Amino acid sequence: MASASRQLLARCMSTSAASAKKLAIKHVTVIGGGLMGAGIAQVAAATGHTVVLVDQTDDLLKKSSKSIEDGLKRVTKKMFADKPEAASQFIAKTLSNFSTSTDPAAVVHSTDLVVEAIVENLEVKNELFKRLDKFAPEHTIFASNTSSLPITDIANSTTRQDRFGGLHFFNPVPMMKLVEVIKTPMTSQTTFDSLMDFSKALGKTPVSCQDTPGFIVNRLLVPYLMESVRLHEKGHASKEDIDVAMKLGAGYPMGPFELLDYVGLDTSKYIIDGWYQMEPENPLFAPSELLNKLVADKKLGKKTGEGFYKYK
Repeated sequence: MASASRQLLARCMSTSAASAKKLAIKHVTVIGGGLMGAGIAQVAAATGHTVVLVDQTDDLLKKSSKSIEDGLKRVTKKMFADKPEAASQFIAKTLSNFSTSTDPAAVVHSTDLVVEAIVENLEVKNELFKRLDKFAPEHTIFASNTSSLPITDIANSTTRQDRFGGLHFFNPVPMMKLVEVIKTPMTSQTTFDSLMDFSKALGKTPVSCQDTPGFIVNRLLVPYLMESVRLHEKGHASKEDIDVAMKLGAGYPMGPFELLDYVGLDTSKYIIDGWYQMEPENPLFAPSELLNKLVADKKLGKKTGEGFYKYK
């Protein structure tokens, strides 16, 4: 009897140890073939991971695939400047790790990690993860690339809150070294460690942050951008002089209005509106009439040809 009890205890301890072991992420599913999703898929495939990129249509995936091929050509020009044959081999090897699908439920059955990079809409993200939660294996980690929504609110749509975290990449993903790894109160240490290791395996520098609005970079950057708009709105300085001042005085590569136009005014408005709803008493999150008007007029920045500045 005592022997049987010891054997049972040993099996339980073995199971517990296995569940606490870090997951070596090898198979990755990226949901969303836009700029961010394609970039994440590219760096994952280039670092030896098996990657499936998922989007709604084959046409969208063809554009994403071309974007990845073009991105790889740019990267290899620097990596293999005098070795065109090595560059071709690197591209071919990377693309052999990469495939596409329009059916996320069908491809998550064998994946280690799902990274979501779709529209910044909580309801849409929740619907996606709720569905995938039914098809993904128990060990699979879910992560969102959201830049503005609470990771906890997304994780709550699943039954694997302990295997859910944030992986916030920066654009352009192949060039930007930083990844913010977000740990919610429910994220297990094992999951967090696995996400940190995965980020390092991509050649990135991960930083950790709790699930707070904007995480680190955007929490500091967006209020700075909004304060620049308010300074201009009040007539205290022109947008041109503010941009020059921050580039020459603070050493920033772009001024705040140049950066707002580059990011997209609709994106910045969406972020600040979301934060204002969460903390309406916080003056840093107060909306801007000028920004709201530009977005209402469809002047969203470089992508539409006009924002704070006009572009040809």
